[in-house]
Amino acid sequence: MKKLLTLICLSVASLCVAEAQELSSATAEQGQLNLSLDEAIEIALSDNPTIKVANLEIERYDYVRKQAVATLYPQVDASAQYSLALRRQEMTEGFSFGGKNTFNVAGTVSLPLFVPSVYRQIKMTRTQMEGAVESARASRIDLVAAVRSAYYNVLLAEQSLVVLNEAVSTTQRVVDNTEDLFKNGLAAEYDLITAQVQLSNLKPQVLQAKSAIDITKLQLKMYLSIPENVEIEVKGTLDDFRERVLLGEDYSMDISENTTLRTLDIQRELLEHQEKLIQTTRMPTIAAFGQISYIGQERVDLSGLMGGAMGGAAQPANQSKFWWQYPINVGAQISIPIFAGLKKSNQLREVRNQMRQLELQRQYAEDGVRLQVEQSINTLLTARETMLSNELTVEQAEKAYNISLTRYNAGAGTILELNSSQLALTQAQLSYSQSIYDYLSAYAQYEKALGVETYIDTPSVE
Repeated sequence: MKKLLTLICLSVASLCVAEAQELSSATAEQGQLNLSLDEAIEIALSDNPTIKVANLEIERYDYVRKQAVATLYPQVDASAQYSLALRRQEMTEGFSFGGKNTFNVAGTVSLPLFVPSVYRQIKMTRTQMEGAVESARASRIDLVAAVRSAYYNVLLAEQSLVVLNEAVSTTQRVVDNTEDLFKNGLAAEYDLITAQVQLSNLKPQVLQAKSAIDITKLQLKMYLSIPENVEIEVKGTLDDFRERVLLGEDYSMDISENTTLRTLDIQRELLEHQEKLIQTTRMPTIAAFGQISYIGQERVDLSGLMGGAMGGAAQPANQSKFWWQYPINVGAQISIPIFAGLKKSNQLREVRNQMRQLELQRQYAEDGVRLQVEQSINTLLTARETMLSNELTVEQAEKAYNISLTRYNAGAGTILELNSSQLALTQAQLSYSQSIYDYLSAYAQYEKALGVETYIDTPSVE
């Protein structure tokens, strides 16, 4: 059943990789990628080298398993030999036997009938493949969390640039209005200079925001393995993901899918297989074998030996120069281990010691994961409340700015009051965008801690 699930997972992953590669190739030819979050994750899962290495590791363990299974197949060997007797063996002085030239062709077949260690090794390789699959799953989870964070970083930088551009436009209108009032003698030069200083202070922030967009896009390209010369544009804004923040869902504490804990469980299973594998080396092994040889040896004329006493008949003219024979042997072999100098006993003690160590590590890791999940939930709740609070702050800052602008235009307010309200509005909007980013990033880390492979669906954007 586990093997079937593994094959299904690999098939689904291959299908997703093929679709993502088609998407990446089609858009890259145009020199620009317009990416949603889903599309960015699909490209990363297909093109990122970390994922490719993890998939190759699964394939490698499949070959290891097939090697173990192959040891149960019949083994067929063939050999050929030619020998030339430079000096033939003598039975007594002057009497030698054996031909000068000898040919030998042999074939051997062996078939394992009962080999417990191989059966256990096959089960062990299956567990090793499960470990490789889990390692690939952990790589995907880490990569998805990194891509989501990088994607949100781009959205945050772009939304910050929008806020700053709005602040520049608003301040520019104030400067223009103040300059007209100053020319008409209705405003002091101090007010004009103050407004111009406010505008000048905003321009470096705009440049920093543009630079942040370039840097965050480069980071996203790195995770997606996209060349630097390909331009990318992300779809949506942080506000598009805001609805997920307001769901107020219950947060789970189920850590059964955590990749660290699952990896430790697989390591425990591997040690159990290793323990049983050592025990199987104490059991007998049985194998069947068969051998056939085809031997050709040059005939020796013995008619003249001992005055013809050993045969006076001449060799027939049509008789072959070589004497050919083909012995055939079949049988079974049993091998029974008796004593190996306490080597196996000490190997068992070593493995059981490792199992006890792993059990302690598992308990400590579980406590750490629970703490990590609790901290993630607390971070999520704090970020959610901060976002709601900042939303209200933005509304209040907008009202305060509109009031101060009306007062300034009517001559009842000062330029300092207007600049202060403008600065407060800009900071409130930036803090609001940052709080949405903090929540989304915290949610990505929360799902990573749980070992969840799902991710936020990209909102529909016109």
